[in-house]
Amino acid sequence: MAIKADKWIRRMALEHRMIEPFVDEQVREGVVSYGLSSYGYDIRVADEFKVFTNVYNSLIDPKHFDPRSFVDIKADHCIVPPNSFALARTIEYFRIPRDVLTVCLGKSTYARCGIIVNVTPFEPEWEGFVTLEISNTTPLPAKVYANEGIAQVLFFQSDEPCERSYKDKKGKYQAQHGVTLPKI
Repeated sequence: MAIKADKWIRRMALEHRMIEPFVDEQVREGVVSYGLSSYGYDIRVADEFKVFTNVYNSLIDPKHFDPRSFVDIKADHCIVPPNSFALARTIEYFRIPRDVLTVCLGKSTYARCGIIVNVTPFEPEWEGFVTLEISNTTPLPAKVYANEGIAQVLFFQSDEPCERSYKDKKGKYQAQHGVTLPKI
């Protein structure tokens, strides 16, 4: 008999430290919601942001990334310039089991304001704080609230563990802390 998704997530978070800190219910009052949901977990954005700037006319090159392309901000909110983006990280630290893959999707509250959140899947045995890319697709400045929901993580469990995990591959973003810039 299969167990309900929310019960599985709760058990994995509490017994196996899959999500820390873990909020056992959906927090909604006066905030963009976060915490345990029916089939996933709504993650929060921390108060550390790297906002894209073109002050130095840098070229965005993932093989030779210039960290001067960003301005560091630590605040209870972030203003993302029009048609630009910011990097941020989650409050939650994840430890993904060997038989689980996740997909992360932006929350509809932000999407309805033209703010798109992009995150790659969390591979089996990946762990760390999630680096988020927050794009403002509008011609106006957009406000993102720290310590509130930003995206939802959906968990997919396989019938058996993967043959080669992110940890086995010695993935370059393993156990990342803070907002992590591109690496080669």
